[in-house]
Amino acid sequence: MKTITPKEANHKRSDPNALFLDVRTPAEIRECSIGDCTSVPHDKVAHCPDLDQLPRDQAIVLVCGSGKRAEIAGKALTGKGFTNLVVMEGGMQEWKKHDLPVTEGEAVMSLERQVRIAAGGLVAAGSVMAYFNPMWIALPVFVGCGLVFAGLTNTCGMGMLIAKMPWNQ
Repeated sequence: MKTITPKEANHKRSDPNALFLDVRTPAEIRECSIGDCTSVPHDKVAHCPDLDQLPRDQAIVLVCGSGKRAEIAGKALTGKGFTNLVVMEGGMQEWKKHDLPVTEGEAVMSLERQVRIAAGGLVAAGSVMAYFNPMWIALPVFVGCGLVFAGLTNTCGMGMLIAKMPWNQ
């Protein structure tokens, strides 16, 4: 899948035929967004009736927090026959680094921070419980393996699960 830099994406905003598709959670978008973007969370892209009505050659710029969810959404859209997709490299993190214009909203806790809190809490709880019953050592080992997997694949199952929580909708 093709990628473009945030600066290239910013120039593409002047193209009236280009659709900016932000695939982050609604909570993330409420906190900070590019502005005139269509919002569909990455896990709902494959089943979105509004996207189904677009021409398959529609120019679509995919935006997320770091680029990974945009790639996942791009694969789903490619599977539906879309041919003119680009992923913005580095997502909103890179966009902000380049001081490009954003629409600021309410402050929310980032998904990454929520994952760190959940993983740390599970490791701590599992370690304490393992003191009383050695079987509980499986919990911190499982979380640790999950974090290693997330680091190697740049895919975080815990993050995907937390993104579906009510406070992130």
